Amino acid sequence: MAISQYKSSILVVEDEENIREMLELNLTLEGYDVTLATNGLQAIKLAKAAYFDLIVLDIMLPEMDGITVCETIRTHNMEVPILFLSAKNSAAERIEGLKKGGDDYLTKPFNLEELLLRIEKLVLKNIRMKTAAPMADVYEFDGGKIDFAAHECFDKNGDRHELSKKESALLKLLVERDGETVSREHILQVVWGYNVYPTTRTIDNFILGFRKHFEQDSRSPIFFHSIRGVGYKFTSKEKK
Repeated sequence: MAISQYKSSILVVEDEENIREMLELNLTLEGYDVTLATNGLQAIKLAKAAYFDLIVLDIMLPEMDGITVCETIRTHNMEVPILFLSAKNSAAERIEGLKKGGDDYLTKPFNLEELLLRIEKLVLKNIRMKTAAPMADVYEFDGGKIDFAAHECFDKNGDRHELSKKESALLKLLVERDGETVSREHILQVVWGYNVYPTTRTIDNFILGFRKHFEQDSRSPIFFHSIRGVGYKFTSKEKK
């Protein structure tokens, strides 16, 4: 059974129509939000555009095989779990898939109940890894103070600024992951929700605003960093 906190999103990449429809039906019945792709290039495009809790990826695909799809996704620093499906049952094939960035491997024909259990396990593990421990409503650091509940902050000079709900949510996400790079995909999930895709420029503008509030020199930031092609990071002065 899929978790109840929110509707987890799964990308199914499968060129065989019967298997694709079977997976869509059963995963939807389990409460997942399912997106379908029929080839490798389409899968990469979808993975770049939206956040997914899991990708179920067939290895034998037209245009680009599943191993190459997985490698490409990992090259773009996407941390989404990947479950390979394959008609090949050799140890070498399984090892190759896991070496290239896969998290699990299941051979065809597979038992549906086993597949659903593996999917649930990977989705839950992914969510636990990305869910930070709760923090206080007010956070203070050398650059100023943030009140997440009141949606306001006090800058480096003590001046008060109102924050939009999304600005507050992004600040909280970055502060909770202090010292870690947060991927654009994870920001999409937490701040904007599924299937809403702000441009990278939108997030960049938020970061620029934070720098104006909290940095002594916005051109040489200490706290708020953009990691090109990967994501964004908050680093408290103590951890710099």
